[in-house]
Amino acid sequence: MKRRGNGILIHITSLPSPFGIGDLGPRAYEFVDFLARTKQSFWQILPLNPIEQAHQYSPYQSSSAFACNPLLISPELMVEQGLVSKKEIESIPEFPGERVDYENAACWKENLFDLAYERFQNKNDNYEYEQFSLQNAYWLDDLALFLALKSHFKGTEWSEWPQELRDRDAEALISASKDLSEPIGRTRFLQYLFFKQWTSLKRYCNNNGIQVIGDMPIYVQFDSADLWVNSRHFKLDHNKKPYVVAGVPPDYFSETGQLWGNPIYRWDVLKESGYDLWIRRMSRNLDLFDFLRIDHFRGMVAYWEVPANEKKAVNGKWVKAPAEDFFAKILKRFPHAPFIAEDLGFITPDVKEIMHHFQFPGMKLLLFAFGDDLSANPYIPHNLVKNCVIYTGTHDNNTARGWFEKEAGPEVKERLFDYLGREITAEEVAWELVRLAMMSIANTAILPVQDILGLGEEARMNRPSTTKGNWQWRLLPDQLTSPVEKRLLKMTEIYGRA
Repeated sequence: MKRRGNGILIHITSLPSPFGIGDLGPRAYEFVDFLARTKQSFWQILPLNPIEQAHQYSPYQSSSAFACNPLLISPELMVEQGLVSKKEIESIPEFPGERVDYENAACWKENLFDLAYERFQNKNDNYEYEQFSLQNAYWLDDLALFLALKSHFKGTEWSEWPQELRDRDAEALISASKDLSEPIGRTRFLQYLFFKQWTSLKRYCNNNGIQVIGDMPIYVQFDSADLWVNSRHFKLDHNKKPYVVAGVPPDYFSETGQLWGNPIYRWDVLKESGYDLWIRRMSRNLDLFDFLRIDHFRGMVAYWEVPANEKKAVNGKWVKAPAEDFFAKILKRFPHAPFIAEDLGFITPDVKEIMHHFQFPGMKLLLFAFGDDLSANPYIPHNLVKNCVIYTGTHDNNTARGWFEKEAGPEVKERLFDYLGREITAEEVAWELVRLAMMSIANTAILPVQDILGLGEEARMNRPSTTKGNWQWRLLPDQLTSPVEKRLLKMTEIYGRA
């Protein structure tokens, strides 16, 4: 990110496909071709971790910080791999094209996975699979056993399992692994299958000059393999339940703050271990991606801690984390520091100092740029620095057009018009913000695909602090038209981002 470049933000789930959810198959490769033809440098996605109905399919709440989402496996590539037949993937329900149908897509794919796993077990040559299992055993073995036990105990949280399993008694784990060998093997197989398909897609990206920006949530979910295996690294009581949880105080996204409910790290224990858990986690992510956006970066410097019995995030407090020591250790292991700091919301001087000290680029959102003091606004293009990533908006914001039509008041619009030097319409606003992002001094500009298409509020990906209707938007097969492609390419070249 030391040179000028452009990228597009769209998650894998939002890609077109006939199977109810975007996947790693042919349409993903077609999207990479679009990026290459328009001379983009980056493809940014959301976390690839497994998703669950219990958490409304949010990619930021997962049963594992190391595993990947099997729902993204491509049935068409499974045909090429000889695991299922072409006929077997043709008998599919009529899925909606414009929204992800998580429940029905999962149901259909699970049956397909059963067929594929049965055939895979009958193969004689599984050398690649064995190698994958050995190289990833440090997280894969625990994840596979965790998911098998979750199923065995009908979805009960791990803290409610029999004590010997809850507390990971060695003999109990060995016995359970023998009894549950079939579902354990199936989980390993699906993670291997994802890995093969993802590795191929990422190689295709890199060969076409596209680098992939991944996304890593700062926190992990309580009912996850990560907590079960590493419970001593988190603030839990004697019953292994959180007594404090994570969130953020009131900010742009919510007047009452956001109560995420994730367990909070014991940074003293992490420090004693040399931050081994974090190093393993970052190593895994950097195996998957070229760059890594660290979500809620300010929580690495000081985090908002809320008593577990609170219903809202307001009654919390800031607690310091050993950020300087932590990142010094991290950069010793990963000296090129391919990190982007998500520094949105209430940012204090200590957060800025850490970012400056380690030269982490932060995020600048144009949707935040037209507040009261236009000349001094930190998000306005004339106040940016080279070492930052400018966005029109993110997955948590409205689209540019949706913001203009539904959220920007008359005064905000007037300041936008003054900055542009003319009045614009709702049809024009997305590309005008794209132009501002591209012409800025920021080395990197990332554009949500919804904004290069000029889509409205109906195309929004997520509404923070809400639990329904999120993560469902999808790109239609014919939306990336020739005029869109030509316009993006021309602007990319004009502003020196090709």
